[in-house]
Amino acid sequence: MNNKKFGFTLIELLLYTALAGVILLAVSAFIFVVWQGQAKSQTIAEVEQQGTQIMDNILRQVKNSSGINSPVLATSGVTMSLATSTINNPIVFDQNSNQIRIKLGSALALPLNNSRVNVSNLMFYNYGRSGTNGSIRVQFTLTHVNPGNKNSYDYSQTFYGTATKR
Repeated sequence: MNNKKFGFTLIELLLYTALAGVILLAVSAFIFVVWQGQAKSQTIAEVEQQGTQIMDNILRQVKNSSGINSPVLATSGVTMSLATSTINNPIVFDQNSNQIRIKLGSALALPLNNSRVNVSNLMFYNYGRSGTNGSIRVQFTLTHVNPGNKNSYDYSQTFYGTATKR
């Protein structure tokens, strides 16, 4: 008669448990790294998308304006005022706290960025010369809001753009 038993020894059980633990730990670490990468990608996309939209809006307004009120020729400032031939005269861009704002004529100033990014270092440079249409250089920095101080949500980018009035 065959007297074989089908069971596990204590050593085999410990070995299988340790192997399953290592595999589970590796899969968990992989999922965590993928999650952090996705969060970082979303953070970068958020900052770049908002920065591009804000810059496009400002530069379009400069190109379509009828004149540059401030900053005056060969100076810089934290506020820009553009003359227009519409009821929205003037168009004013400025920074209030963590927002870039646009004010169309006598209407209330509206933020151009949402609450997920903070604006800093907004500056307008008027590189125009007398007798020319005027040329404005815009610079600002956007930083993603990171209340938990996590590395995957830490991102900042400075945007530059130049437009010449038509």
